[in-house]
Amino acid sequence: MRVQSLTLAAAGAALLAPTTHASAVGPAGSGAAPVAVARPHHAPAAREGTVGAADLLAKVRGCTPVSKGRYRSDDGTRANIPVCGKQGAVFWKADMDIDCDGRPGPRCNRRTDPLFSASTAYQQSDGRHLNAETLPYVVVPAASRIWNHRDHDVRGGAVAAVIYKDRVQYAVVGDTGPHDVIGEASYATAKALGIRPDPRGGGTPAGVTYLLFKGSQVSPIESHRAAVKLGDSLARKFLREN
Repeated sequence: MRVQSLTLAAAGAALLAPTTHASAVGPAGSGAAPVAVARPHHAPAAREGTVGAADLLAKVRGCTPVSKGRYRSDDGTRANIPVCGKQGAVFWKADMDIDCDGRPGPRCNRRTDPLFSASTAYQQSDGRHLNAETLPYVVVPAASRIWNHRDHDVRGGAVAAVIYKDRVQYAVVGDTGPHDVIGEASYATAKALGIRPDPRGGGTPAGVTYLLFKGSQVSPIESHRAAVKLGDSLARKFLREN
C-alpha cells in the first residue's frame, strides 16, 4: 500500500531515467555521429489465456458508475476516477503505481522502497504475506463511503484482468490501499505488462484498465496458474454476457 506523491514520482523518475552508455558513441576516429542507445525496458511475459486485450476493452468503453464518488490516481491529484459496473464485473481506468509490499526480496524491501511494508491485507494459504516480486496482484481501495468492494462481491483472492496496451495480465486482489486513491498493482504485475516495476518512480501515469470479476476466488491465492485458468474462463464469460 502506498500514497505516491507527484513530487516523489517525479524525483524517482529523474533518478532512474535511461542514460546513454559508452557504446552510444561512434567508433574512435570513425567520424560517425553518436547514436543514443537507451536501456532496454522490461520485456513483457508471454500472452496469458485466450482472450485478447482489444476484445475486453471494447466491452468497457462506457461507464455505469457503481461508486458513490470518484478516486484520485495519486495523493494530491484531482478525484476523477469512478468505479464502473458491468454484468459480472467491476472496473476502473487509471494509472499504475507499484506495490512492493509483502515478503521482502532483492527487489522489494526497505532499501529499494521507502514506503515498503512487510505485510499485505491478504495472506497465502500457509499464513505468510504475499510476495509482490513473484505474484501478480492488484490493490483495491480500503472500504469507504466512496465504494466498498465487498458490497460488490470483490474480496481478497478475487481474480482480475489487468489490461495495458495490447496485453492482458491475470492477477488476484492481494492488498488494500488508501480509501481515496486507486490504480496500483504488484511489482510482478507491472513487469509482466512491460511497465517499469521499480517502486521508486516506476509505473505508468495512465492507460491501465483493472477488470475485477465478482464472486471469483482463486485458491490458493498464491497460485498464479489458478488465477490464469479462472481468469481466462471468466473473461470469456464476460465477453458473452456484455
